[in-house]
Amino acid sequence: MKFHLNKKYIYWGLTALLVIIGGILFYYVLFHSDSLSNVVHSLITISMPIIDGLILAYLITPILNMVERKIIKPIYIKAKIPMDKKSKKRIRMLSILVTMVFIMIILYEFFGMIIPELIRSVQSIIFQFPTYVNNLTNWVTGLLENNPDLESVVNELVTKYSTMLTNFLNSNVLPRINDLIRTLSLSVIGFFRAMWNLIIGFIISIYILGSKETFAGQAKKTAYAFFDVPTANQIIANFRFIHSTFGGFISGKIIDSVIIGIICFVCTSIIGTPYAILVSVIIGVTNIIPFFGPWLGGIPCALLILMVNPIQCLYFIILIMIIQQFDGNILGPKILGDSTGLSGFWVIFAITVFGGIFGILGMFVGVPIFAVLYAGFKALVNRMLANKDLPTETQPYLMVGSIDDDNTFREYVPVKKKRKIPEKKVKDKKTVEKD
Repeated sequence: MKFHLNKKYIYWGLTALLVIIGGILFYYVLFHSDSLSNVVHSLITISMPIIDGLILAYLITPILNMVERKIIKPIYIKAKIPMDKKSKKRIRMLSILVTMVFIMIILYEFFGMIIPELIRSVQSIIFQFPTYVNNLTNWVTGLLENNPDLESVVNELVTKYSTMLTNFLNSNVLPRINDLIRTLSLSVIGFFRAMWNLIIGFIISIYILGSKETFAGQAKKTAYAFFDVPTANQIIANFRFIHSTFGGFISGKIIDSVIIGIICFVCTSIIGTPYAILVSVIIGVTNIIPFFGPWLGGIPCALLILMVNPIQCLYFIILIMIIQQFDGNILGPKILGDSTGLSGFWVIFAITVFGGIFGILGMFVGVPIFAVLYAGFKALVNRMLANKDLPTETQPYLMVGSIDDDNTFREYVPVKKKRKIPEKKVKDKKTVEKD
């Protein structure tokens, strides 16, 4: 007697099993979220070198492709070396070597030029800080002497908030000084751990770059194995879109910020701004963050310059406003183009939300991440509208009030309220009718 399995029962059995597993996972997430977050945090900490390696490989790939395509391959072609498997492997290894040497030289020259100047600037700020405070105090005193009303308001505010500051220091800061020292110690340890992970990640990125086509091919093969062909094609197309959005935005923003830093250094050197290199580095680095970056970098730099020379602070503020207008209206659109496809409101929305969740890193990557989510939602809405034979453009929906069964758009027309006739006028009307 043969036993035949009914596929229908197998399907329902697997469905029931998946429902039970989903219920157990939901219960665990709902009532043991702390344990789950600890597990996730531990996994992220353990895999951090691999994550760093993937990020570095992704950022280095455009440089590697350019070196391989423009330098190493033409040499092999001119030498008439046959392009067999071994030659391709040698080309890739030579390209990686040249790319890494090039990146090391650029970083060494950059930090060799910047770091000594930054150290000198910081040392000068520390040693001359009392003088700067004196200058600022004298400037404020002279300003207040000429404005007695302003002086009384400022004195009142200083008296009020100095008491509050003293109470805050005595009640909150001093009792927690041990916790502060412990936090600083952990921060230093965390910094060295991050640097070690970065070194390991750099080594991992070399192996990833050596076999990046193989990894991409394996990922595509997996997609076609688990999904039907149209779905797999759509998944691969979506990943290409994510890559173009991220790659275009990140590389473009880095180039844009480097150019803004150089322009800032040239202009501040011409007008004689104190600590021109330090200020330019801060402006260039914070410019990576869209919209809020110029303010995050410009405000502390302006306060620093204000302590040294208030007039130079005014010049610096005007200069930064001009540079940012140039960046926002000319340089940024020229380099980035429409890489995200987001309006100004959605850019601010993405920076605010992702910055609140993930901090500074979220402010940087929030825009391309939200651009991908926005594009996915837009594609879903357009597909659903197309299935209903409705237009996918936004313009027809601007003034729509309703849509008929035959998909005819009816414009919304506000209903005017009928004005009530006063009772006196009604009586007058009846009297006229009787007459």
